[in-house]
Amino acid sequence: MSNFSNQIRASSALIKRLKHHRRSSLSSNPVLLMQSRSYTTNECHRPAIVQKRSLDILHDPWFNKGTAFSMTERDRLDLRGLLPPNVMTPEQQIERYMVDLKRLEVQARDGPSDPNALAKWRILNRLHDRNEVMYYKVLIKNIEEYAPIVYTPTVGLVCQNYSGLFRRPRGMYFSAEDRGEMMSMVYNWPADQVDMIVVTDGSRILGLGDLGVQGIGIAIGKLDLYVAAAGINPQRVLPVMIDVGTNNEKLLEDPMYLGLQENRLDGDEYVAVIDEFMEAVFTRWPNVIVQFEDFQSKWAFKLLQRYRNTYRMFNDDVQGTAGVAIAGLLGAVRAQGRPMIDFPKQKIVVAGAGSAGIGVLNSARKTMARMLGNNEYAFDSAQRQFWVVDAKGLITEERENIDPDALPFARKVNEINRQELREGASLVEVVQKVKPDVLLGLSAVGGLFSKEVLEALKGSTSTRPAIFAMSNPTNNAECTPEEAYSSVGENIIFASGSPFQDVDLGNGRIGHCNQGNNMYLFPGIGLGTLLSGSRIITDGMLQAAAECLAAYMTEEEVLKGVIFPSISSIRDITKEVAAAVVKEAIKEDLAEGYRGMDARELRKLSQEEIEEFVKNNMWNPDYPTLVYRND
Repeated sequence: MSNFSNQIRASSALIKRLKHHRRSSLSSNPVLLMQSRSYTTNECHRPAIVQKRSLDILHDPWFNKGTAFSMTERDRLDLRGLLPPNVMTPEQQIERYMVDLKRLEVQARDGPSDPNALAKWRILNRLHDRNEVMYYKVLIKNIEEYAPIVYTPTVGLVCQNYSGLFRRPRGMYFSAEDRGEMMSMVYNWPADQVDMIVVTDGSRILGLGDLGVQGIGIAIGKLDLYVAAAGINPQRVLPVMIDVGTNNEKLLEDPMYLGLQENRLDGDEYVAVIDEFMEAVFTRWPNVIVQFEDFQSKWAFKLLQRYRNTYRMFNDDVQGTAGVAIAGLLGAVRAQGRPMIDFPKQKIVVAGAGSAGIGVLNSARKTMARMLGNNEYAFDSAQRQFWVVDAKGLITEERENIDPDALPFARKVNEINRQELREGASLVEVVQKVKPDVLLGLSAVGGLFSKEVLEALKGSTSTRPAIFAMSNPTNNAECTPEEAYSSVGENIIFASGSPFQDVDLGNGRIGHCNQGNNMYLFPGIGLGTLLSGSRIITDGMLQAAAECLAAYMTEEEVLKGVIFPSISSIRDITKEVAAAVVKEAIKEDLAEGYRGMDARELRKLSQEEIEEFVKNNMWNPDYPTLVYRND
């Protein structure tokens, strides 16, 4: 009885935490507003001191306003006569740009091999090069349309072609040739303050493999979303490529390739380069947050464990993907009409045992264990809910040379014998015998969920099985929503990593396609960590972010099969996720404060005040007042 009571108490606490409250804003509560104070000047409303004028300002994307410069600023900055005389509002600028963009989308294509999405990226990138504020205005206002352009799936195409697309330098490149020089190199970056770095070594870009130095496109795209979704100031972000060579034979032989044309460093030499980079950036910017992105599985976990207790860093492929998947899995339980306490009873077949797959498995097991009482028995019980299939089939204890990270999830021989399975059993066999509640794909193998696999899921013991085809980009998705709904039936829950359209099931019925996009979480994790001042990013902070996302959807929405929110709400989602991360950092006594808000004051804030604090520190794309100073 005591163990059952512990389960109920743990689950009740989780459900209470996940319960969604639609809170009224401070502005609708005059008493609360009078009692509160403005914790900090809004991020976008600080005047900017510039030390350049005339054409130099117009050629600087950080400060260029184009035709929106007022006549007063034109006189102050020696711009009179350098621009057409009609001063335009930002809204007029956006309208003019959007008309031009729609007209140029097709004309900008470099022949039939250049798809429309890449043409859009080219045009947006040109605006980014000219006027950053305008660029982010367009991106935020049209986030549903343009997030798939600056991020997945189009960013994969950009990375594949980056050597040919490179025009203007963006970000920094640290290479194997720079060993011993990184501490001085880092001072070549012009910003005295950097809040967020996204770094990749290009070894595993999405599901496209080793793209070498061209992988910097993924770091640029991620930081665009940090700015658009989390309001990180674009002047304080830094995309980084660590070029340690490439094993991609095509790139090694390509005369146009921009990176080092030598095989990748490995072993201690590789680690030494990453160590030197981390020491350099944290020496110059001690408060920066570093997000590791698209490192091959071989290194993703090792580097995460090496740095996570020393530096403010996290790995989005391991921890961000896991958080989004956990939010989706919790949403699937709700969508099945079951109580949250039933999550530890879910039978989950996972296809893929790379960094993303293992990251999800570890997080799901911890979540289940916590709901079961967070003891040794709970962890053992949770572990038995997963069946992991990789390229060699079902992973069991009989597997030779098993990956140490996958070992905890290897099925025991006596268990598989009872289920009439074997080492290396195919995905179809596993689905047929296990009859899972959830089929989760993190394999990077497009079409892996074949018609045969999907039809096997009809035998699921769940009344509403969930299919998560989470691999990116679109071509690597394990199946499409059309394939899932047509093979298994309309009474399923479907989620994917890349965007797909909802499926028309006829007679006014819609098969919802949920996008389990990492952008729901990583911007809020970064922003919350920054504003809390926490020196590390803990499992508790990541779990708080995932649970906040799971709670964002109403009961009515999840029962319709909608388990992830619309991308159009991304800034509000990020605000709530960041507030949850700040609150957890305070709870774990890790918060050290940010700017004028010290740790003691931070601990006194209510939930509403934390959200206000977060909102006030989110940059908005408004043109700042420019003040010229000649030092």
